Amino acid sequence: MWNGQWMIVAVAVLLSLTAVTEGRDFSDLQGPYCAGRQSRCCPDRRDDCSVPILGTRCYCDDFCNRTNNEDCCPDYWKVCLGMDWNPAPLGRCYYNGQYYNFNEAVKINCNLCKCQQAGTRVELLCEQNVCLVEPEIISRVNTGGYSFSWRASNYSTFWGRRLDEGISLRLGTLQPQKAVMRMRPLTPVYDHRRLPRSFDARNKWHGLIEGVRDQGWCGSSWALSTVSVASDRFAVMSQGLEKVQLSAQHLLACNNRGQRACEGGHLDRAWLFLRKFGVVDEPCYPYTAGYGFLERCRLPKRSNLLTARCKPPSHPQTVLRTDLYRMGPSYRLGSEQDIMYEIMESGPVQATMKVYPDFFLYRSGVYHHSGNGPSGYHSVRIIGWGEEVTQREPIKFWLVANSWGSQWGENGYFRIRRGVNECEIEDFVLAAWADTHVQSVPTRPPTLNNQLSNVI
Repeated sequence: MWNGQWMIVAVAVLLSLTAVTEGRDFSDLQGPYCAGRQSRCCPDRRDDCSVPILGTRCYCDDFCNRTNNEDCCPDYWKVCLGMDWNPAPLGRCYYNGQYYNFNEAVKINCNLCKCQQAGTRVELLCEQNVCLVEPEIISRVNTGGYSFSWRASNYSTFWGRRLDEGISLRLGTLQPQKAVMRMRPLTPVYDHRRLPRSFDARNKWHGLIEGVRDQGWCGSSWALSTVSVASDRFAVMSQGLEKVQLSAQHLLACNNRGQRACEGGHLDRAWLFLRKFGVVDEPCYPYTAGYGFLERCRLPKRSNLLTARCKPPSHPQTVLRTDLYRMGPSYRLGSEQDIMYEIMESGPVQATMKVYPDFFLYRSGVYHHSGNGPSGYHSVRIIGWGEEVTQREPIKFWLVANSWGSQWGENGYFRIRRGVNECEIEDFVLAAWADTHVQSVPTRPPTLNNQLSNVI
């Protein structure tokens, strides 16, 4: 499947005439084949007397013209034997319990197949696309025993889609530029012994951590993960007084400098936009990009909640907010323990990870990629960590919120190996403080000497 060759699906040929007397219609296989060879035809058996056809080879020697042969090139009888081309009644193809007439098309997963003549037989000839759901990957993972700590599954949302569609439309994070990657991570001072073996932000801040979103078929993980982390931090840092779901559509449509909307974006530029301009809430600017519609930005950068015609929030302990929801400077976290401490003290963080083909099929367990193949970058929200008890040694993991809806994975979440930089998930982890309008904030943001915003 991965070698890019055409698939030949199992067929039943319903005509039993021999090739010499049958005569087939090869109008869709024009060639030339034998006619294009320097010596054209060969006596007896000659393995090198062949030409490429549909990912295999057909032959122009006498040996191919034997009873029940299937090896002769489409033009063998005309070029080598001088026989006229008299199309005979055409056969039918058989697949998965159903017959298909000649020239009839059927879609098998992500590949369009057509009942066609191939040499002297009738077959379903299919496109060569690699699909987002590959049954052999599911089988390999689920029968892998102790070598796999997770399970794979088929998703109807992904069935029938190509892998390149998944990479371009279900991910959407561009690799950080070199100047950004050179920024030194923040190094907080704390007692490592305070870090528990497991932690879930949803339990510490009950009702304040938002659920999973669904980006749909738009490469917008850069926008959704950013506003999801920002939403969590507004709720956490205001002690629930500014619990708000921020608009990913606002960021996606209006943060267009150096960004590619549904074709991907840079996280540092997204955080800079939230710092300089801010965004409105989700009800004011709802997400529509996942349904194939991406409108132009409809809000000027210097808008406020009133000019944007949003409903300003109100709470007895908040200052009436009219300006947009803005964030402080974003900062980078460097080590496993620093990431844990940041989540435990200030709320979920944002991480970039490299996605391999098998990740789309994750159903449960602690993920680690099972093979290579085409890949892309994705940004997600880490909300906690823990350890999976196994018959061998425990497996440390991050608890992560994805943006593919609640039907995927473990109710929209996944667990991935921790402390080993699985899929580069610990390479580029970001956080920022919310600019709340609460009269008293429990703690002050850290002093930042290495703000990501400084390099923009």
